[in-house]
Amino acid sequence: MASIRATRCSFRFFLNSMGIISLAISFMVCLLVTVLFLFSPSQTLGLPSVRQSNLQQVLPSYLQSHHRGWWESAYQESTASDNCDKNEWNILYHLGGNGPWIEKIDGVVKGGINVPEECKVDMVHMMSRHAERYPTKNSGIRMLDLISRIKSTGKPLTGDLEFLNYWEYFSGSPDQFERLTTTGPYAGILEAFTTGVKLATRYTHLRNYSSPSVTYLWASGSNRVIDTARHFSAGFFGLESKKAKVIVVSEAEDKGGDTLTPGDTCNKYNEDTEKGHHNGYTMLYKFQATYLPAIADRLSIQNPGFNFTDAEIYSMQEMCGFETTVRGSSLWCEVFTQSEWRSFEYARDVIHYYRAGPGTPYSRALGWLWLNTTTNLLLEGPQSAGPLYFSFVHDGDIIAMLSALGLFDNVEDLPVDRIEEDRQWKMSQVTPMGGRILFERMTCPTGQYVRFNVNDGIVPLKGCSDGPGSSCALDAFAEYVEERGKLGGDFRKVCGLGKDAPRALTFLRQPGFPG
Repeated sequence: MASIRATRCSFRFFLNSMGIISLAISFMVCLLVTVLFLFSPSQTLGLPSVRQSNLQQVLPSYLQSHHRGWWESAYQESTASDNCDKNEWNILYHLGGNGPWIEKIDGVVKGGINVPEECKVDMVHMMSRHAERYPTKNSGIRMLDLISRIKSTGKPLTGDLEFLNYWEYFSGSPDQFERLTTTGPYAGILEAFTTGVKLATRYTHLRNYSSPSVTYLWASGSNRVIDTARHFSAGFFGLESKKAKVIVVSEAEDKGGDTLTPGDTCNKYNEDTEKGHHNGYTMLYKFQATYLPAIADRLSIQNPGFNFTDAEIYSMQEMCGFETTVRGSSLWCEVFTQSEWRSFEYARDVIHYYRAGPGTPYSRALGWLWLNTTTNLLLEGPQSAGPLYFSFVHDGDIIAMLSALGLFDNVEDLPVDRIEEDRQWKMSQVTPMGGRILFERMTCPTGQYVRFNVNDGIVPLKGCSDGPGSSCALDAFAEYVEERGKLGGDFRKVCGLGKDAPRALTFLRQPGFPG
């Protein structure tokens, strides 16, 4: 019944909101997804069970009935008929960034991303995480070690882990670790390309088809980030378009502040084990101790002699999201209760908060580099600086920028002895695979404004949201960013770098504009 109800809602939404042209485009994308399903090399690719999911979780995020990200005119205030499954459990919203892209639904402005009347978006700056990928090498090796230990016993498993008797790991080779996924409905290459098409549709008025100038897209020097930028560019500008060029920005330690990945260049941040990067793991381990032992006991009782460790249980939870990005679903998602998934989600919030977010005193200085440069470009305007800026990075770089911006600041630091239910810091909806933050400059009859689009949800900036559509006046935003910079401190001093080290971004500018 849930699948029938979801199908009816999807049909009603398409008829009411998208029209004939939208139906045609969605049909073509659906056909592409179907081909991926049919020709995927994964033998276990299939639909999630009814117990795990409903029809909406089978579809990629951009085809789900509640997702309205193609045309601005489709964004209207939600009605009961548009949100048939609003209160149903969706595992994708509890994977802490380890799962496919999802639309932000908590803490967003009502009415969607429709541009306020008499206003027009004339400039867009995006910071995006790479698209869906396989696990990192470290995480992947831990998963393989766990599976190897289980298989080596020769004992059949029972209870919640019985499926492992016939299950195969979702990566054909460790060589795939850290690369974009290429199979299933959540394939990273598909998500990146489709995002490009979607934003090209939304911002088609900003593309200057007659200009001979090339539009730059910037990607940090990581293969998965570079590939994301290239697939996005193909979707936005066209395959092998001469109108676009991906600029790779080195992640080398000697780049100082002239980088998209300042966490790699800030010496003190990496050396400080108490308050720097490593503290994220320290706080993660503390919270993990509040919920993982009980799960380990439950699964070990079901399977005497295995004695699962806390680290192995955490790897099991990680496999749910990563397998989903490869195969479209995962039986690992069914092993744990909703309460245990909420704990996993919070664990991921904790590590991000203390590793690169407000929980480390270095984050504001790191994130302010891109934020300050972007603010100055917004002040210049599209005639002087160009209308489109797309930057591709890692989740930690986005999190540091958000810390500098203060968009999701908590009143107090996240506790690690319990879950803080009433928190702003929920990264599942902010930095999933392919997560993106768009700074939209709007020109209205009363002046220029900035608003913040987080995964297709408009998020108001606390203390500066009285403009059209909960936007912030551009001049007020510039003053706000300047004050945030003072809180973060000088990048070179905070990071212990020499006076000759670069202190700001110099590459973030489109060619062909007067500047």
